[in-house]
Amino acid sequence: MVRVGIVGATGYTAVELIEILLRHPDVKIELATSRSEENRPLSIEHGRLRNRIELNLEDLSPAEIAERVDCAFCCLPHAASAPVVSAMLDAGAKVVDLSADYRLTDADVYKHWYEIEHPDPDRLGTAAYGLPELFRDEIVNSALVANPGCFPTTAILAIAPLLMAGAIELADIIVDSKTGVSGGGRKPKLSFHFPECNESVLAYNVGRHRHTPEIKQVLSRLAGTEVDLIFTPHLIPMDRGMLTTSYLRAKGQHNDDQLLELFREFYDRCPFIRVSPQLPATKDSVRTNYCDISPRRVGDRIVVISCLDNLIKGASGAAVQNFNLMYGISETTGLLS
Repeated sequence: MVRVGIVGATGYTAVELIEILLRHPDVKIELATSRSEENRPLSIEHGRLRNRIELNLEDLSPAEIAERVDCAFCCLPHAASAPVVSAMLDAGAKVVDLSADYRLTDADVYKHWYEIEHPDPDRLGTAAYGLPELFRDEIVNSALVANPGCFPTTAILAIAPLLMAGAIELADIIVDSKTGVSGGGRKPKLSFHFPECNESVLAYNVGRHRHTPEIKQVLSRLAGTEVDLIFTPHLIPMDRGMLTTSYLRAKGQHNDDQLLELFREFYDRCPFIRVSPQLPATKDSVRTNYCDISPRRVGDRIVVISCLDNLIKGASGAAVQNFNLMYGISETTGLLS
């Protein structure tokens, strides 16, 4: 049994993570931490866990956490995460970090987009980027995995096969995404307040969303040169789910059938990617670790629709998928109902 801890256990991603780990046969949840809710039973903080786990939230130092667990899932906000992750790694624990702190590889880029100096710049570029479909070998051998953002997961998985096949231009990439309200986290914010977001669609952080450099960094790495893209997120009035439409300028004459074959071959050994001619809807992947993808040829463009559950494949399910690889456990363990 691998001893694990949930660091920052009061949010949406944390409770999803705990639910997955409770059905994982190779895991024992040893602790759950919170700086603000110490000694509060986890099952009171998250009513879904009542009669399923008997743990109290604890306020622990990174050294204390590392002493009690083999691997920590860190669900703290950006900038707050890195100092804790760094100390846990130094104390000998492995870490899957669900914040943005280790996704980017350049401290200056991080400072520009997050408007703060990186707390652990020397480790930037050393973490495995946690997309198993693309970076499985790096994840297997890493003590620190940077779990991807939910928007980047939908965009990168939709674009990577075309990029690697040389089937698209590297400029004029347009990524248009819609997400449910849970993507904004559990902490109250005006724009996520029910009377504000119900029966309304909102584009936000246009041209300045923090997932933009993450998408660009990974796609540029795959292409071997810098790509040019525009990313626009939208908030839609539902609890969970994410749908991304990527618009790409085609190179070559791939038709719909050829595009389907290209994607199927690329993701042939990826258990959580479902490629289909049927256009996916968010309800198809909700509460699962699947990403549904469907490509189309439209004139001189290729349009790719990708869907996932932002809290599972976009966060906690991917974290467990990465954990499984880190410990030599079957990739799907705990993630298939």
